[in-house]
Amino acid sequence: MTTTAQPSTQDNSTVAPTHYQMFIDGKWVDSDDKYNLTEPATEEVFATAAKGGTQHAEAAVQAAKRTFEAGVWRDISPKGRAEILDRAADALEARADELTILGTREGGAPHYLSHAFSVGMPVSNTRYFADVLRRQDFERPGPLVGPVLSGGLVRREPIGVCVAIVPWNFPLALAVWKVMPALAAGNSVVLKTDEKTPIGALQLAKELQAAGVPDGVFNVVTGDGEDVGAHLAAHPDVRKVSFTGSTAIGKEIVHAGAGNLKKVTLELGGKGANIILDDADLRTAVDGSIWAFLMHAGQACESGTRLLVPSSLHDEFVNRMIDRLQTQKIGDPLEPDTHIGPLISAAQRDRVLGYIESAKNEGATVAYGGGVPAGEQFRRGFWVEPTILTNVTNDMTVAREEVFGPVLAVIRYDSIEEAVKIANDTEYGLSAGVWSQDLNQALSVARQLEAGSVWINDWHMGNQEYPFGGYKQSGIGRELSSHALDEYTEQKSIQICLEPKLENRAYGLVLPAPTSD
Repeated sequence: MTTTAQPSTQDNSTVAPTHYQMFIDGKWVDSDDKYNLTEPATEEVFATAAKGGTQHAEAAVQAAKRTFEAGVWRDISPKGRAEILDRAADALEARADELTILGTREGGAPHYLSHAFSVGMPVSNTRYFADVLRRQDFERPGPLVGPVLSGGLVRREPIGVCVAIVPWNFPLALAVWKVMPALAAGNSVVLKTDEKTPIGALQLAKELQAAGVPDGVFNVVTGDGEDVGAHLAAHPDVRKVSFTGSTAIGKEIVHAGAGNLKKVTLELGGKGANIILDDADLRTAVDGSIWAFLMHAGQACESGTRLLVPSSLHDEFVNRMIDRLQTQKIGDPLEPDTHIGPLISAAQRDRVLGYIESAKNEGATVAYGGGVPAGEQFRRGFWVEPTILTNVTNDMTVAREEVFGPVLAVIRYDSIEEAVKIANDTEYGLSAGVWSQDLNQALSVARQLEAGSVWINDWHMGNQEYPFGGYKQSGIGRELSSHALDEYTEQKSIQICLEPKLENRAYGLVLPAPTSD
């Protein structure tokens, strides 16, 4: 990674943290200000990053606009673009160990999870989008139609300058979901990272440049959302914004983009309802429900944070979950046997603890966890215990709002109809799940749930062949699947009149007969 300088020493003993610069128009660009990148498990500053401003965002947009208009990328054949993306995927895979550790250090995800989201998924998804590109039908003949004989072409063409804005929880994986289909379609891209987790995106820029993406086609800027993100969202030269984050910010992006009617893809908040039917295999459902709400310490928008359990199974199910949670290791995320790591920041930790206190005040019971883990190793870092809340009703704050932490709200129900009603009684609609040994019954329930992704006997299944996105206030548009490139293209019809005789053409107007030439 290019830095402002080689690591130097301070007081002849301490090695200076690595410094990461932005990537604009093919060059590494620094700024006058910087971010300290802090390990969530230790609160130690392990690196610094340039803090970009609106001038850097502007430079990135102008580079992307210039290269798009020049055609240096979109005019490369689809096969040629696919080969470049494949080379970038190979380079990322070759750096698996390094990227995994960097991902854990900046985001706090346990080592096994960091490997999946900093290497496994980005590499697999990049290769997938390269394959989709090879199969993409950018131009096809249209049908012959009458009564006036005509034919033509239907084309898909790149939009132009696309902006991708990604959060801190899975920064490289979510960047790839946006950047790769945009590049595959022939667009130029500006990627805005979260200030806490910029490293993976900058490594992506390095490998895309080395693979052959022309300078200026892909740019990475850092900076606060209030100025840099807002500048990009409102920019008149930006034709598409793809954003993952909170529903509140998603609404601001829609408003900011209204000036030139930008296309938007928004993947926003969630409050996933996880429904246990009375015939579920309890061992599988218990483990799956823990995974549903605890992956990355609950810092995933499609987590299963509302657990709907039949009253007849409630106590047994909760007790089984508690027994299993006691086998899960909380600790150093760099250790390979750690299951649960820290939250991203002190602010996030305090926010989650605040939701737990609010739930208690509203009448919920803390059946497990509820605070900061005990022990010397947890005196530093941003830790919250896995927490199970019982006696929750769906009108409580903890059941209505996205907590984004390791907190599960358990809600009783007495009929399938009631369970479906509770599940759908939310402003969100990103994810849901059903556990049953009766596939027909599970499918019947799944079809009634208002969510973009519904899992049966699983959770967090990220199959790149399936579209991902939300209903209601969980978002607009879809990512992944073979249609991903459609989100980054415009459709154009070219229609050709094939009727040789003027008198047989129909123009919809009453015209005088033409005079003979």
